[in-house]
Amino acid sequence: MKKVFLIAAAVMATPAWGLTLVSPDGNLRLDVDVDSAGTPVHSLSYKGRTVIAPSHLGLSGREADMTRGFAVTGESRESVDRSWQPVWGEYETVRDHFNELAVTLTRQDVDSPGVMILRYRLFDDGMGFRYEFPRQDAVKYWAITDEHTEFALPGDMTVFTIPGDYDTDEMLFTSVPLSQVRDEFKRKRRRHTESQAIPGLCVQTPMLLKGLDDKPLYVSIHEAALRNYGGMSLLLDDTTMTLTSHITPDRLGVAAYVKLPFHTPWRTVIVSDDARDILASQLIYNLNEPCALAETDWIKPRKFMGVWWEMFLGEGTSWAYSNDWDAQPGVTDFSKVAPSGRHAANTANVKRYIDFAADNGIEGLLVEGWNEGWEDWAAFRKNHHFNFTKPYPDFDIDSLTSYAASRGVKLIMHHETAGNAADYERQLDRAFQYMVDYGYDAVKTGYVGAIIPRSEHHSSQWMVDHAIHVAARAADYRIMVDSHEAVRPTGLCRTYPNWVAQESARGGEFEAMQGNPPEHTCILPFTRLKGGPMDYTPGLFETDMSTYGGRHTHKAGTTIARQLALYLTMPSPLQMACDLPQNYARFMDAFQFIKDVPVDWRDSRYLEAEPGDYITVARLDKQSDDWYVGAITDENARTANIDLSFLPKGRKYRATIYADAADADYQTNPKAYEIRTVDVTSKTLLKQPLARGGGVAIRLQPVDMLAAR
Repeated sequence: MKKVFLIAAAVMATPAWGLTLVSPDGNLRLDVDVDSAGTPVHSLSYKGRTVIAPSHLGLSGREADMTRGFAVTGESRESVDRSWQPVWGEYETVRDHFNELAVTLTRQDVDSPGVMILRYRLFDDGMGFRYEFPRQDAVKYWAITDEHTEFALPGDMTVFTIPGDYDTDEMLFTSVPLSQVRDEFKRKRRRHTESQAIPGLCVQTPMLLKGLDDKPLYVSIHEAALRNYGGMSLLLDDTTMTLTSHITPDRLGVAAYVKLPFHTPWRTVIVSDDARDILASQLIYNLNEPCALAETDWIKPRKFMGVWWEMFLGEGTSWAYSNDWDAQPGVTDFSKVAPSGRHAANTANVKRYIDFAADNGIEGLLVEGWNEGWEDWAAFRKNHHFNFTKPYPDFDIDSLTSYAASRGVKLIMHHETAGNAADYERQLDRAFQYMVDYGYDAVKTGYVGAIIPRSEHHSSQWMVDHAIHVAARAADYRIMVDSHEAVRPTGLCRTYPNWVAQESARGGEFEAMQGNPPEHTCILPFTRLKGGPMDYTPGLFETDMSTYGGRHTHKAGTTIARQLALYLTMPSPLQMACDLPQNYARFMDAFQFIKDVPVDWRDSRYLEAEPGDYITVARLDKQSDDWYVGAITDENARTANIDLSFLPKGRKYRATIYADAADADYQTNPKAYEIRTVDVTSKTLLKQPLARGGGVAIRLQPVDMLAAR
């Protein structure tokens, strides 16, 4: 399906007042104008309700001030209705349907001429807009220091967000009225000492805002297609309830060095009175460019295990700390270095994981700590260097490569840079060729620590472009990328579908540390996941951290049934089964769901949702007619009402239900679950109790197909 209709082009606006655009369904209305100072201003409403009150726009920098003195000198309009097919994702086909308005603004100041275009796209589920600057004599090169995009909110809305930060997103979400954000941020203490908080009262995107009264209104604010620009956070004025864009600068205060013609990333506003629509929205992907890769058949979504969790548990370590090796400072001949016995990335241990993965149909295995450089971990904040083609002597890459291949398992390489992105770029081609030589087709990258070059931050322009460069160069070698500690995703996985996952938020690894409260994964799909899939690392079965004899005595914020449901509510084409093989061996009947659940989908239906409280979703396997359902709740027990009317009428399905037991509780009895089977149809309404911090996972198989299997 592809229909494009040109409504008007280069129509002179006379007078300037009153430019209006509506969404295809008529529910969203945008008004654009300039005020008495010639500053661009716009507003947005949804079904007659204010979403964005009149808000000013503009950019400024060293060579030009594009904030005032403008007059509207032209407009063009377009209506587009088309569809595209993702390489992987929640839907086999995505509809891209919008009305577009491009407003040409020209500076009237004789001393500082300039042209700026505001391009808007209104979809049924929200708005995207960006600034465009055509080639012009007045400005050729521009060091942009500030973006002045305002989001004037209609009142004291509840916000789901984290504190603004240049270098970390690994924080728990705050969910309070905007007027209470200041006190809430003061109450919460930061954990990451290497991070740099943004001056002022600042909040991070993607964020979700919830309406003011009994009539629900949900507003998601983020950005799309971030490249050649710093990442956006938002400064909050909690007296006027206005958010203003703040772009991550380098240490000279420059947010972006650009050459005209140039355009910014899209600023996105997703809107609905139904929380399920926020989860289902594909608006951010639609605002990204189509796939840039000529061939994509080599991109293979998969589940994987990892020699990884031991590091967090203290059972062994995948990271070779200096006291885990018999090396002394200054040792350079690593052939003489012997492991102390705690180094988990060794040949025998990796083979044990390969065997478990192969025996249970898990396609991939990640190994962290395999390569030289970890022995200097304590010094990584200075000028650390990893070698991405030199394994430690106890990691026999030749025999492991051969053994994994014989068992049908693909090894996944790990490239931790300790923030030294400049050094990684120098090694990049050599490292990727090494992967190709040994049959690796996926890599997990990491950037723990302060960024090198030292003038940069994790979300500054240089690092934004670095992440894209890594993904694009990896594609040249047919390598998939799972990036950790990278800038928050903005839908670029549509353009580079080998960029299959990112971390960029507080993931499941924190269950081994302070823990994640149950509401955390009831918020992430509304916030972080709007930019792209997350490598959250679900599949935790041993939830009692005191079991491992370390310094932690807490229980993870989850039941086992909830961990199974996360494979549906936290979708990713690269999904981990994070726990240790011996823990899965104790619960093989529950592990069966992890073995069965796909990671790539033909269709998705969000059945119930309320941010921070609960989510229920159904997904159709891309390779079969099987449906899967996942439901999770927060710290409150509830009953999930699972309406199966999405099933084909007249067809019977066998439902295998992995549920919390009657006495399950994430704090007192997290491992209590039950498995039952029942036949259902499209007329069935399943009322499934969920324990506190619990969930349910369901596989629905057509009865008429079971005999054939």
